[in-house]
Amino acid sequence: MRVLQVVTHMNRGGLETMLMNYYRHIDRTKVQFDFLTHRDKRGDYDDEIEALGGNIYRLPVLNPLNPQYRKALADFFDQHSEYKVIHVHQDCMSSVILKEAKKHNVPVRIAHSHNSGQDKNMKYPIKLFYRRSIGKYATNLMACGEDAGRWMFQGADFEILNNAIDVKKYVHDEKKRKMERANLNVDEDCLLLGHVGRFCPSKNHTYLIDVFRAVCRKRKAKLLLVGDGELRAQIEEKVKRLKLTDKVIFTGVRRDVADLMQAMDIFVLPSNYEGLPVTIIEAQAAGLPCIISDQVPSECRKTKLVQQIALDEGKKVWADKIIEASQIGRMDTYEAMIDSGFDIHENAKRLQDYYLCAEAGEKVLCLY
Repeated sequence: MRVLQVVTHMNRGGLETMLMNYYRHIDRTKVQFDFLTHRDKRGDYDDEIEALGGNIYRLPVLNPLNPQYRKALADFFDQHSEYKVIHVHQDCMSSVILKEAKKHNVPVRIAHSHNSGQDKNMKYPIKLFYRRSIGKYATNLMACGEDAGRWMFQGADFEILNNAIDVKKYVHDEKKRKMERANLNVDEDCLLLGHVGRFCPSKNHTYLIDVFRAVCRKRKAKLLLVGDGELRAQIEEKVKRLKLTDKVIFTGVRRDVADLMQAMDIFVLPSNYEGLPVTIIEAQAAGLPCIISDQVPSECRKTKLVQQIALDEGKKVWADKIIEASQIGRMDTYEAMIDSGFDIHENAKRLQDYYLCAEAGEKVLCLY
């Protein structure tokens, strides 16, 4: 069977990386993924998707008020009646695709929540309006965590699909740590803070830079920022203004996040809101102490390595906690992460069975 995954694009974001983790490990002789994207440009994962046997279709930017978008969406379903299962990852705007899929008699229509909030910009009221219709058009509701499901689905029942990873890839390797730090020009006596995430309002990079500045006043340190996004230039300008250019490393989008985590001493995530970030699961699998905000769902804490701090505690408190937590050192968390249910091998089999049961019209197995 072929499942249509509906996304914005397939660049290296958290949602997209989660999907690729499942795609690589699912039995593709039984379940194959195709992707409906909303961008003209090729994504970071497009080559791999095609190599794995997936098709990629492209629509204009998702805008329900644009008649051309509505027509393109309707034309797609007119031309592709073969899909019996669609899995939509457009958060609040998922109802737009789900409504059209229902109109075209797609029997299994899954809405998936990846966040416990939205940026409060000009689009916010529109997104809340479309969120109300998700339950009307979806046959199945899925979320990355409890907070994300409650926020998106407003009291309706939903399944949780873990943002699972290949735990073995992240096990700490001291030889690799030294090699990666040398590549980054980070001395052994330098505290390396790490962060992986798109440069966008929810990740709160500007607060992270202020916290890092406070850390630098207390000890020798560098900050590793992995990712890209619309706010990157703004953050780079702030780093330059604060004279931190020689201490902040911007890597851009990287394929080797597991290796870069070997180089880090501590992982920091001061987010304004999250679903259940795969980066925290990865960091714990790498045995890294983690300092995260109280706006990140506490269910991501699968080991004792994670501490949560309120954003209003202030930058000095954050800096002190980071320095204190960094003294813990690396831990072997392999068994703990396997036991937590976040290893991809078992989760991929569960999702595969979920799709097969849904397509067959059988009672869908609970993921968790």
